[in-house]
Amino acid sequence: MTMMHKFFGAAAALALTAGAAAAEPALIYDLGGKFDKSFNEAAHTGAQKWAEETGETYREIELQSEAQREQALRRFAEAGANPIVMAGFAFGSALDEVADDYPDTKFAIIDMVTDKPNVRSVVFNEHEGSYLVGMLAAMKSESGTVGFVGGMDIPLIRKFACGYVQGAKAANPDATVIQNMTGTTPAAWGDPVKGAELTKAQISQGADVVYHAAGGTGVGVLQAAADEGILGIGVDSNQNYMHPGKVLTSMLKRVDNAVYEAFSAGTDLETGIQVMGIANGGIGYAIDENNEALITAEMKAAVDEAAAKIASGELVVHDYMADSTCPVE
Repeated sequence: MTMMHKFFGAAAALALTAGAAAAEPALIYDLGGKFDKSFNEAAHTGAQKWAEETGETYREIELQSEAQREQALRRFAEAGANPIVMAGFAFGSALDEVADDYPDTKFAIIDMVTDKPNVRSVVFNEHEGSYLVGMLAAMKSESGTVGFVGGMDIPLIRKFACGYVQGAKAANPDATVIQNMTGTTPAAWGDPVKGAELTKAQISQGADVVYHAAGGTGVGVLQAAADEGILGIGVDSNQNYMHPGKVLTSMLKRVDNAVYEAFSAGTDLETGIQVMGIANGGIGYAIDENNEALITAEMKAAVDEAAAKIASGELVVHDYMADSTCPVE
């Protein structure tokens, strides 16, 4: 091999290395958009944190229809984005189709398990956090009746509801929990008017604390709760700021951490199933200046004790996704 060949060989290797290092990650939001103040916005927050810390850029797209899921995945993969992160269980079937076609691309999907060698599946123990806010709801309630408004009626949201009921009943065995789902199509994630109507209906039945797991629909739940003089409970992101003093707490689902970790790993992303719960900081509840006056020292102590027991395994909250019979209703 001549010196010239060696030079070109080294230059080509360097170019390939530089290209690999420069691969931009990508984030695909679910329907509802990146500024839904809840699930998608948490994903956006994680991506922004990564960009600000590294000075790097990433690609993103907000879907307008179900048909765009596979199209967006293929477009990003063809363009060399790596890793590609999807916010939402509904990407499961599209990813199943696409992952095999791009074996050198790493994918991360949140809220769904996709069994492919180049996919990280991030799932959360939402039932654990829902248990904690259920305890807070029941301890704060003066009427003994609390409410739950879900988004789309799917097992994942039933998982939130079941955990919430378990927590409420643990704090007050006589508590009544009213449950409503917003709908059976993806439109259920973006209907704040329906969310407000369901909340008002629950208030008329005696509910004085209402927890939502409904994405953008939850904006209407929290608004109605504040307008009617009861307390709301936020979800996914810390939503306490939306109505200071009127949001009891928010169940934190650290989707931001999941995106941030995936982007930080880059092309070295470890694949397989990653479970995020109370034990590893993936799930929690929010206390800040907007709600600290609402939560007494006794309430906080009781919930923190329960959280410690859940983290250690001493207290096991029923997981509706594993067994679709909720032990309490």
